[in-house]
Amino acid sequence: KLRLVEKAVARFGEDLSGCRFALWGLAFKPNTDDMREAPSRVIVAELTRRGAEVVAYDPVAVEEARRVMGDNPRLCFAEDMMSPLDGADALLIVTEWKMFRAPDFEAIRAALKAPVIIDGRNMYDPAWLRAQGFDYQAIGR
Repeated sequence: KLRLVEKAVARFGEDLSGCRFALWGLAFKPNTDDMREAPSRVIVAELTRRGAEVVAYDPVAVEEARRVMGDNPRLCFAEDMMSPLDGADALLIVTEWKMFRAPDFEAIRAALKAPVIIDGRNMYDPAWLRAQGFDYQAIGR
């Protein structure tokens, strides 16, 4: 569950103070609001413990996530998938929702401080994204 955090730390350093991460996917799996064993809980807790701010989006689980994680002052929730990207240091993908499969990568690049995607679900073609100038890090690739 901490592989995404490890990749963020490798890229941005142990102290994540001043970093802001866009996070896509809060639920344990797509098509549910189940947060019981959701990796996002551990990931958000560790990123914010290290000083980062997290802006998260999930198409279904935001209300349940707010209930179980809403007391974290470094976490806020977005109403759409693109707004968390504005000025974020990186996009972290935690849950493989269908709507995340073919995003507007140009809009992602324009919104992020730098084109960094840390993908916990291996959703995209690494060679293609790297050819587009993204720093694309996926688990196990």
